[in-house]
Amino acid sequence: MLGTIVNFIAILIGGSLGLFIKGGLPKRFMDTIMNGIALCIIYIGVSGAIKSEQMLLIVVSIVIGSLIGELVNIDGKLIALGNFIESKSKKSSEGVSISQGFVTASLLFCVGAMAIVGALEGGLSHKHDILFTKSILDGITSIILSSTLGIGVLLSAFCVLIYQGIIVLGSSLLQGILTTSIITEMSAVGSLLILGLGLNMLGITKIKVANMLPGIIVPIIYGSHLT
Repeated sequence: MLGTIVNFIAILIGGSLGLFIKGGLPKRFMDTIMNGIALCIIYIGVSGAIKSEQMLLIVVSIVIGSLIGELVNIDGKLIALGNFIESKSKKSSEGVSISQGFVTASLLFCVGAMAIVGALEGGLSHKHDILFTKSILDGITSIILSSTLGIGVLLSAFCVLIYQGIIVLGSSLLQGILTTSIITEMSAVGSLLILGLGLNMLGITKIKVANMLPGIIVPIIYGSHLT
């Protein structure tokens, strides 16, 4: 759990720094920076998704994940949680809701390849190099995100703690299933979701990325039938 805890702290620190500089830049600078981040997120998503060696599995994972996510309405529940937190505090002066920052940052920090592979490595071999590296990247990203999306970004740190913590603790139970190939496909699905998140941030689409999250576990189910 050490890597996950460090990651959690890094987001809190970076997000706090971002809030500190939030009022120091004009809105046009913030908009341009946000668009730049979105483009980088799209690049990360594309570069990770093309590593898949089983395209049909990716398609099936997204379809099944979307069906489950829509049934449970994960996106709606995350937004409702963000809105509940927002109702207990003040809305951003720039008109950016807490729920927007919370949902965007949570998805970005949780569904990427480094989150999945790093947490699995921490649970299976007790190595934390990937999550330490992710902590640095997330810390820097959270500075930029919170300077544009507000305090909701800090709250995403708790999602990271819970999400990666579950993977770390549960990885030992799946040790015989989690082959390199299955982990690659899980990461590819996560990267595809990151691509959708980047498109949403640019305002090109309104994809309910959170409702596709269950797709990440479909490769595990597939792998269990091969063992």
